[in-house]
Amino acid sequence: MKTPASLLTLIEEGVIDEVLRPLKSGKEAAVYVVRAGDQVRCAKVYKDMAQRSFQKRVQYQEGRKSRGSREARAVATGSRYGRRQQEAEWKNAEVDALYQLRGAGVRVPEPHGFFHGVLVMELVTDAEGFSAPRLGEVELTAGQARGFHRVLVREVVRMLCCGLIHGDLSAYNVLVGPDGPVIIDFPQVVNAAGNNAARTMLLRDVNNLTASLGRWAPELLDTWYGEEMWALFEAGELQPDTELTGQFVFDERAVDLDSVREAINDARELALIRQQGREAQDED
Repeated sequence: MKTPASLLTLIEEGVIDEVLRPLKSGKEAAVYVVRAGDQVRCAKVYKDMAQRSFQKRVQYQEGRKSRGSREARAVATGSRYGRRQQEAEWKNAEVDALYQLRGAGVRVPEPHGFFHGVLVMELVTDAEGFSAPRLGEVELTAGQARGFHRVLVREVVRMLCCGLIHGDLSAYNVLVGPDGPVIIDFPQVVNAAGNNAARTMLLRDVNNLTASLGRWAPELLDTWYGEEMWALFEAGELQPDTELTGQFVFDERAVDLDSVREAINDARELALIRQQGREAQDED
């Protein structure tokens, strides 16, 4: 295993003592299991992204506040400095979100600091102490699926009450710990009040979870939690302990209800197709 230079820097500075093994690697970051004293944690090493990737991030970053007026102008002009600032803001968004959500009682890993582009945080484990599996990798009973869905809908509500939307939530951004699901991966977190696509992203997040867990408990596919919570949020009536029903009455005079249902069902089917594709890759 080749240890990234940023982790060697953390060892030299005494932030961590040892890199134990790689955990996972994706397009934007690689995660390693590390030891800090007598604690085993994980370290998320962000990868530098090419300029072409920023176009895909625009819809997520809308509504985020830049650190200062100079940075905001640089980002707007697309200068080299602006791109570096945009990259830094992308990384800092996850760190800031974790601290905010953890403080609000949302089930996310506990952050332990951000050093030289590396996020050190809690390693979520299963009951035996091994790295926790992703929700999309486990088989569930109908009862377990309903229970996980109930917990995750509650966590999405708590996030929304903090003014945040995950933006890329699925069964592959949820770990299954001994006490239930834990939500991970927040660099694309969305400002619920300042992003024009916030509603669309919230509905996509909830529909992704519903589609995945609906495999085990099909009755979940007939619920409308995303629409219900967004309507309450817009009206200023959503609270962390608001009891949701999963029922939602569409105003058929204002919307084409058939088109809405078709779009949502398409999103759920797409989530299932993606999940099946990932399962096939894992088997290979």
